[in-house]
Amino acid sequence: MPPRSTRPVDNLDDDDYPAYTMGRAAEMLGTTPAFLRALGEHRLITPLRSEGGHRRYSRYQLRIAARARELVDQGTPVEAACRIVILEDQLEEAQRINEQLRTQGAQAHSKTSA
Repeated sequence: MPPRSTRPVDNLDDDDYPAYTMGRAAEMLGTTPAFLRALGEHRLITPLRSEGGHRRYSRYQLRIAARARELVDQGTPVEAACRIVILEDQLEEAQRINEQLRTQGAQAHSKTSA
């Protein structure tokens, strides 16, 4: 048995590790490789490339693609679905940063008040 990895994040646990081929990703999403290529063309996801030039997708990218597919299935054009998902992602990030800043501000305020 090989020694256990001492890396803090193992590839199996890494949401950003490009573990899935285009065919497998399309199968998991219940879509076609052409749909995944379209998401790439609209810059929603940018798959990494294997040494042989094949697209490889991460779990994070598959979640993003699944959200886009939900919107497309509801009748939203692919281009608009990509833009919506990008904006949703930006909003979530901004909210996370705002919460961090609020927490830091509250901690700084409690130190100066004490």
